[in-house]
Amino acid sequence: MSTLLESYAAGRWFRAADDGAPLLDAATGDEVARISSRGLDVAAMVRHARETGGPALRSLTFHERAALLKALAKHLSAAKDELYALSVRTGATERDTWVDVDGGFGTLFSYASKGVRELPNDTIVLDGGLERLGKGGTFAGQHIHTSRPGVAVQINAFNFPVWGMLEKLAPAFLAGLPTIVKPGSQTAYLTELVVRRIIESGILPEGTLQLIAGSAGNLLDELTVHDSVAFTGSAHTAGILRRHPNVLDGGVVLGVEADSLNCSILGPDVRPDDPEFDLFIKGVVAEMTSKAGQKCTAIRRVLVPENLAGQVAEALAARLAKVTVGDPRNPGVRMGPLASLGQRDEVRKAVEALRASAEVVFGDPGGAALLDGDAERGAFMTPLVLRARPGATEPHDVEPFGPVSTVLAYDGIESALALAARGKGSLVASVVTHDPQVARSVVLGLAPWHGRVLVLDRDDAKESTGHGSPLPVLVHGGPGRAGGGEELGGVRAVLHHMQRTAVQASPDQLTAITGRWTTGAARAASGVHPFRKSLAELRIGDTIASEKRTVSLADIDHFAEFTGDTFYAHTDPEAAARNPLFGGIVAHGYLVVSLAAGLFVDPAPGPVLANFGVDALRFLTPVKAGDTIDVTLTVKQITPRTNADYGEVRWDAVVTNQEGLPVATYDVLTLVAKTWED
Repeated sequence: MSTLLESYAAGRWFRAADDGAPLLDAATGDEVARISSRGLDVAAMVRHARETGGPALRSLTFHERAALLKALAKHLSAAKDELYALSVRTGATERDTWVDVDGGFGTLFSYASKGVRELPNDTIVLDGGLERLGKGGTFAGQHIHTSRPGVAVQINAFNFPVWGMLEKLAPAFLAGLPTIVKPGSQTAYLTELVVRRIIESGILPEGTLQLIAGSAGNLLDELTVHDSVAFTGSAHTAGILRRHPNVLDGGVVLGVEADSLNCSILGPDVRPDDPEFDLFIKGVVAEMTSKAGQKCTAIRRVLVPENLAGQVAEALAARLAKVTVGDPRNPGVRMGPLASLGQRDEVRKAVEALRASAEVVFGDPGGAALLDGDAERGAFMTPLVLRARPGATEPHDVEPFGPVSTVLAYDGIESALALAARGKGSLVASVVTHDPQVARSVVLGLAPWHGRVLVLDRDDAKESTGHGSPLPVLVHGGPGRAGGGEELGGVRAVLHHMQRTAVQASPDQLTAITGRWTTGAARAASGVHPFRKSLAELRIGDTIASEKRTVSLADIDHFAEFTGDTFYAHTDPEAAARNPLFGGIVAHGYLVVSLAAGLFVDPAPGPVLANFGVDALRFLTPVKAGDTIDVTLTVKQITPRTNADYGEVRWDAVVTNQEGLPVATYDVLTLVAKTWED
């Protein structure tokens, strides 16, 4: 008997007392492992996550969490050969495995990078700007995101045993939530191996990752407010989860990625000899055969102009005829088997349902011509193309989770959009067109029904990642039938796991709470120029009030001549006088900012290493010749970089004129050494 998979629960590996159910090699039918979770204490797992994993994770800043994700990605990447060797038993070709395994590692790297670049080196995130709530400026509001003291449960499908886990783990981990993983049983042996390597590494704090190999049992009964469930699977199972009392009334947040009848639309502008026609055919075939069509983002409906339906079907058949099917261990095989014989039976049932209103124009629903492999023991299936008859309903209701697509004809863009909408909400759609107006019309029509839309043409084809590739920086989810979830999307996915709260307080209190200087809060003047202070010495609120500088007409003329910015408001007195905003010659905004820098910069070498940008620059009051300006510069935010000897300092800059009116406001961004000795 093969190895019984183990769960990782409450700090130890758990082995069920029974023999478990067999998990079979998708191509050979040989037993790979057995699976059971009988006797697993899921309540202890939830407690362990809440009491051990959660506090340890929330004590880390976003940058520290990101560093752990990066270390984990590097560690797993070094061990990917054994994952590749095991992945083949799921039916995956080498390219399929690359999408699953390397795609998962890439997602970790991406979130690690975003965690450092887009999140603060803190445990809270500010949401939006300050809201002034009182006339005097002593009462204000600020939205913040904080970590929830809960558990993130992920219940995954069988098709992506590595990526499916890591793409949910990364944003939850960054958000400060410990994760409990329940993988799809059929390929759980690959997920278990990844979790073993993670646990052995010791990179993640104990309790932040646990694994259920087998049934989740009564796990949802143990969840409560602040806990969340991310589910990928069938709409039927999603419906059961949605009706659970803890989801209905207990505050458990459920995110669903379910059935998705994704479509690809060939634009009405495309002709058979256009590059876009070939791109369209290649894209459909790639989505049909990648992972043997077992992708939630695969193209199920092929929407084409009525006059091209026959040519599209013929072109698909010609290209699919070159696709070799068989055991993925053979390097000549382009498409492996489905994950199991049971899965193949489900796809065949779906095909029979589709045949009520469509005919098979390529492939044999009952078998497959194999390059090699055992057709009886392996879950092999030929790619199938169907062509729907007018008025067909089944292609919009039945999802064959395998290498099956249906060609549907449309008559005009509105017809195509109506067909797309009959999918009742999908993860992704694509439109292949070289006409910008067609692209706009189709995208705006598709957007309410889809989480992502790819516009493909000859210009972006070389770099395009394709119709079916979810990217960590973009939303992965869709409305309606697709479940309404948003698993990815960069920092959006992180904040999705966090609690947004509106805080109302005085500027001083908001500064203390947020760790960021708030307009109206106290400033700390000192005899030492802030630019002479290292990161270790700087404090939020440190301020310099500059000397004054009178802006002369000669300054304005010189700046215009030197830069070439001879806009009439700076050079033509008569034209400038007619401008209702200025009423005469005014200084360039960038001249004002440049002069301001001269007023606050300390020129000698010191801990300020570089200025790397300006944010939120606004010119509020025109500066005329003879006006006098000064600058107040305040330390607004300090962000140490964990992997460098310096950090980022954000300074609040306000330039005022002789009447005390602000003429420019902006944030100055500098890199400052953590320590410095003159």
